[in-house]
Amino acid sequence: MIIFFNPRATRAKNRRYPLSILALAAMIEGREEYAIVDGNTDVDPCAAIARIMRERPARLLAVTVMPGPQMVASIPVCKWFREQFPATQVLWGGYFPSLYPDTALNARYVDLVVRGQGEETFVELLAALGSGHFQGIRGLSYKDDFGLHVHNADRPMRSPGDFPVMPYQALDASKYLMPSFLGSRTAVHQASIGCPYQCSFCGVVGFSGSREKIELPARTAEALGLLHRNYGANAVQFYDNNFFLREDHARELADRIKPLGMNWWCEARVDAVLRYSDETLRKIRESGCVMIFFGVESGSNEKLREMKKEITAEQSLELAARLRRARIVPEYSLIFGDPRDSEKDFDETVAFAKRVKRINPEVEIIVQTYVPVPQRSGEMYGNLNNFEFPTTVEEWATDRWFRFAMRKDPELSWLTPKLRRKIRGFETVMNARWPTVQDWRLPEWSRLMLKGLGSWRYAAEAFENPVELRWAQKIVRLHEPRLESL
Repeated sequence: MIIFFNPRATRAKNRRYPLSILALAAMIEGREEYAIVDGNTDVDPCAAIARIMRERPARLLAVTVMPGPQMVASIPVCKWFREQFPATQVLWGGYFPSLYPDTALNARYVDLVVRGQGEETFVELLAALGSGHFQGIRGLSYKDDFGLHVHNADRPMRSPGDFPVMPYQALDASKYLMPSFLGSRTAVHQASIGCPYQCSFCGVVGFSGSREKIELPARTAEALGLLHRNYGANAVQFYDNNFFLREDHARELADRIKPLGMNWWCEARVDAVLRYSDETLRKIRESGCVMIFFGVESGSNEKLREMKKEITAEQSLELAARLRRARIVPEYSLIFGDPRDSEKDFDETVAFAKRVKRINPEVEIIVQTYVPVPQRSGEMYGNLNNFEFPTTVEEWATDRWFRFAMRKDPELSWLTPKLRRKIRGFETVMNARWPTVQDWRLPEWSRLMLKGLGSWRYAAEAFENPVELRWAQKIVRLHEPRLESL
């Protein structure tokens, strides 16, 4: 018996299928019993786990852990589990332990860590669990008999299409196909893993490698068709970091999923989509694509070069114009807080955001604050190679490091309190002047009120302490895409 635990990470209205757990469950479907405990749907995860352990004692508790809310929520459950069931081993996998395996293993209640893509590593681990001989299992980190940390070699990535279709039947679809601006029953899917780019501010390559592995369009259409026919899904959010890299792939996928009539959202590269013909963009829109997220990051070409982003500000501006004609909403992520000259960077990034809005008012600006993440090359953006991260999960769970992980007003030596307030203020003003289309519940009167209150501050660049906008956004419960996903 295996217990999978998905710690609480989101508001109930935003919960989606826990794909990382379903991917592992698919590998043992029909071969070994398993149970899924989801902190997003189970009010008391400890009670649910205790009930399972009484009925069918498990030989492993497997926990998926993202930085931020999931990491914080996993700590008390895993501590409790270790006290109650000391003979059962605890495995952590996911983004956080993949980037910080030693930190995860420093916790007395974590015995094993799966780094990166976990499907094959998990199966090999289960086979070795009884003997405790974990040597040679790629992608696995563990504590040896002396408590020392052992990190086996990395496991090469494989296409998601190489693995079994996820066992959606293991969960109640009514709890996961939730409404969004895309549709009344929104599913999630990941068609690729890995990223062939080497941006020096990003943690994706550290997690999933520098080569993208993508499933065939026919497999993607098959999975979406299953969700559509069997569970009534009418929209989908793709979790891929780079959904579009090849135009031929994009065109075939658009043709295959168009008959499903599903609206969808994805992430993509500016330069990749810019190379597409108008005909391809038309096909993508007609297949149901409503919005595409782009990591634009900056309007400074110098900064983009130093980030190793391999795009230019001019390309982002051109793409904004083309997607306006294609009737696809672009979502542009911009990073504030350059460690070298944060004040100048703020002024330049605000000016670029306003320039983008003049070209295409429908572009949604996502305000991010730069925080360093470990890089395989060891070269973090801003010459922060000696930046010290916490060495315990308990420290990561403190308010300071929680805000760091969420990029929510992080305390960083190069960001003065005044500049942090300006960044927060700009985000508040931007969200009021241009309320997101993702907030499909927001009444029209609320949009008009926010636009009216935010217009003068946006025009005058009065970003200091917009207290009236914060109150107004709380009253209408404005959706925050950066923190809440769809």
